[in-house]
Amino acid sequence: MKKSILKEELEKLQKQNQQKNAILHDLGVLQTQIHSLNHMYFDVMNEINTDKKALEEKYGKVEIDLSNGEIKEIKDGE
Repeated sequence: MKKSILKEELEKLQKQNQQKNAILHDLGVLQTQIHSLNHMYFDVMNEINTDKKALEEKYGKVEIDLSNGEIKEIKDGE
């Protein structure tokens, strides 16, 4: 005769295993999202740097107020 644990014990272990698998799945999804967000951030930063260079060529070294577009010259030492 085979020995077995109680039904309640088995159900508890199965529930814990399901929870563990769900957590591992969610961690995998989060890692994928983090990876995608890192690439998106890198792309945006490259675009920002490209645009900064173009604006600097057009307006010189200036500070731009992002709320209204006003520019202020940056003097040496600032």
